[in-house]
Amino acid sequence: MKQELITISPIDGREIVRRPYVTEAELPALLARAKAAQRAWNSRPLSERKALIGAGVDRFVAMKDEVAEAITRQMGRPLRYTPGEVDGFAARARHMMEIAEEALAPVQVAPQAGFTRYIKREPIGVVLTIAPWNYPLLTAVNSIVPALLAGNTVILKHSEQTPLCAELMHRAFVEAGVPEGVFQFVHASHEMTRRLIAAPEVGYVSFTGSVNGGRMVEQTAAGRFIGVGLELGGNDPAYVRADAKLDHAVETLVDGAFFNSGQSCCGIQRIYVAQSLYGAFVEQAVALTQQYVVGDPMQKETTLGPLVRLSAADGVRKIVDDAVARGARNLIDASLFPAARAGTAYMAPALLVDVDHGMTVMNDECFGPVVGIMPVKDDDEAIRWMNDSPYGLSAAVFTRDQEAAVRIGDRVATGTFFMNRCDYLDPALAWTGVKNTGRGASLSVIGYEHLTQPKSFHLRAL
Repeated sequence: MKQELITISPIDGREIVRRPYVTEAELPALLARAKAAQRAWNSRPLSERKALIGAGVDRFVAMKDEVAEAITRQMGRPLRYTPGEVDGFAARARHMMEIAEEALAPVQVAPQAGFTRYIKREPIGVVLTIAPWNYPLLTAVNSIVPALLAGNTVILKHSEQTPLCAELMHRAFVEAGVPEGVFQFVHASHEMTRRLIAAPEVGYVSFTGSVNGGRMVEQTAAGRFIGVGLELGGNDPAYVRADAKLDHAVETLVDGAFFNSGQSCCGIQRIYVAQSLYGAFVEQAVALTQQYVVGDPMQKETTLGPLVRLSAADGVRKIVDDAVARGARNLIDASLFPAARAGTAYMAPALLVDVDHGMTVMNDECFGPVVGIMPVKDDDEAIRWMNDSPYGLSAAVFTRDQEAAVRIGDRVATGTFFMNRCDYLDPALAWTGVKNTGRGASLSVIGYEHLTQPKSFHLRAL
């Protein structure tokens, strides 16, 4: 019997998608189409590739309502927010289109009499994008659009929780006229995904997901001498200095901790607050958190939907219970959120104080609506705790002193450092991380470097 992908909605536990997995017999044709299409695709001028990709993006935006509802039903983010992910997809795609000509232009070197020398950026060939469920469009677009613009073809393997996102994206691009084989999707089991990574036709793998998943990608690709881009976990910190604008810090960080039910790799999980502001910060954060509405994400009043699945919610509840058992206090009364019940994927937000770095919530990724808050005496103590993590995706400081922010940022081990904002991705800047957060970079002109290979031309005139 052919294996199948089955997607269960966290909203009510019902099956909403069932699709056959690609078989071993079907993989060669998929890969052959991608390889054959790449030669013709790369031979088109960049202007033509941009026009076709732009038309695909426009078509996808026109499908916004359908796409937004599909995201909500598959992974549970409230419907009031999911149209914004379509807008974010378009904004990132259009920025990468805007900078493509500059980013893909040959690198000119210093003139030398009698010689013409330059470095051309050539496509790698076939790019495999493995995308997660938590931001199913934003994580995928980071590699898909620049890879296609650079002259590569792309195979998208999406999470089993959000397979409709791959199908809808593909439909939009095909309807816009992107040629057959240039952009394909595949529903694949873990074993078939490994076969794809190991396939000689694949020249680059872009993976967003867990640390264990990243290890699998690296191990499977080992010995193939291909590039891999890995955006993995995070437990991102924020520091509220004594000179911060308190109201702004509270509003920004509570949203940064709880948006998408905390299921964000760059969401805020640890907050360090200057002692002089600590009491006021905590008081305001509690008041704001109590205003959230946990419930059916299809309802317009809901601001916190379910976690992606029951097992995920149970895992986060266990982290909170462990912290409390070790001396932490949860300042949020779960009874204020009647929809958040044991045995469901719905969970009340948790705001923990009296925490320490011996607790999982402060030293490992906790993919849920939970944040720990600690007082600190000065910048040095804050930096020490911010760096006390196996991850390093983003970090933030809230201050009115930009020079101080830069000094702090220079000492924090992270991929992106923010001042007075958090949980955000600017496509003009490289999205990258350090430590267990992974390797490589996406977006910006630097992102194009990972999706192309340099070829030097050294021409001597006689």
